[in-house]
Amino acid sequence: MQKYRSDFPILNRIINGKLLVYFDNAATSQMPLFVFEKMKEFEFNRRANVHRGVHTLSEEASVMYEQARKTVSDFILANDPSEIVFVRNATEAINLAAYAWGRKNINKNDIILTSEVEHHSNLIPWQILAKEKECTLTFIPVNEEGKLDFQKIHPDWSKVKLVAIGHAFNVLGTINDITKIVKNIKKECKKSGSKSPRFLVDGAQSVPHIPVNVKKFGIDFFAFSGHKMCGPMGIGVLWVNRNIFGEMSEFLTGGGMIDRVSLLESGFAKPPERFEAGTPNVTGAVGLAAACEYLTGIGMENIRKHEVELTSYALRKLRGLKNVTIYGPAKAEDRTGLISFNINGIHPHDAASILDSEGIAVRSGQHCVMPWHVNNKINATIRASFYLYNTADEVDRLISGLEKSVKMLI
Repeated sequence: MQKYRSDFPILNRIINGKLLVYFDNAATSQMPLFVFEKMKEFEFNRRANVHRGVHTLSEEASVMYEQARKTVSDFILANDPSEIVFVRNATEAINLAAYAWGRKNINKNDIILTSEVEHHSNLIPWQILAKEKECTLTFIPVNEEGKLDFQKIHPDWSKVKLVAIGHAFNVLGTINDITKIVKNIKKECKKSGSKSPRFLVDGAQSVPHIPVNVKKFGIDFFAFSGHKMCGPMGIGVLWVNRNIFGEMSEFLTGGGMIDRVSLLESGFAKPPERFEAGTPNVTGAVGLAAACEYLTGIGMENIRKHEVELTSYALRKLRGLKNVTIYGPAKAEDRTGLISFNINGIHPHDAASILDSEGIAVRSGQHCVMPWHVNNKINATIRASFYLYNTADEVDRLISGLEKSVKMLI
């Protein structure tokens, strides 16, 4: 993977006199030149609004936008571009599902099943919906290794209308076996004579790191963001199983999502356009498609192998430090390239500040998973997250920086 580092100019930056080590990839990854060039080519040569225009630039922009939809569809093996709805990010994708599907299908006393370690983006929309609809939020706990523990929940499956969980957790790194979870829940529903719920999966932390096949999951919605997978900010995707579109109402309304309009009523376009009101982020879509092409060129299996090796090395090195607590699965194979940890006696923000003085970027805080931190009486954690361009030498610099933190603060 070393050869790909040259594709990322920012990795040559000097921070506080030191070469940058970027370990904040779970928040936002860096972008390769290949993606920049694709976006620049669109902006310099084909910038125009898409759809309905008959001039050359508009037609070219429309072709690129729809080709981007196909590229993204192929990347997650959806194989149906019409199931790809472009949004700003995974947060908007989940809110779209909550508003367009949830408000139409969730009723009083229904159950929304999620986990106790979800990102706020996959929690707050359901909290709001639960209050509005007077339904119940039920939470799947995690065990000491950060893995979902279904043995501790016994919901009335006839009332469970939606299961909303992360494919990979952004504070623990745990990779959930979505296919197995869906099969087991459907089996429980069948045993009780209940209708199977709908399934929404937050894929923001999985799509950049592991091969994804949404069709094999047996789910209904899948959300992810471009900026965590070498793409630009401000573009994301809600994949919707085409059989579910009929269960959804309109979300945002206005131009672009209509079929016909009179002064008193309107008819709406077919999906996915129905859920993409207004001028879309065409440059972002082009950039996201380019990111998919870039990652495909490297091979998601190769990226996964590299991250497992690097995470194994980092776990081993971290365990060699005194008074370190590591959260999440013990094996690198069970997690993404992400490690959250604490050093007893050092506040995570202080450690992160010292690491920054060494040119090392990590995340400190609660990582938009406040309930898990509060329930476990953890004020905050340090999170180091890796990607395809990171190296073992950079992990060694992280360890040296942490050792410096210990000498300075304890």
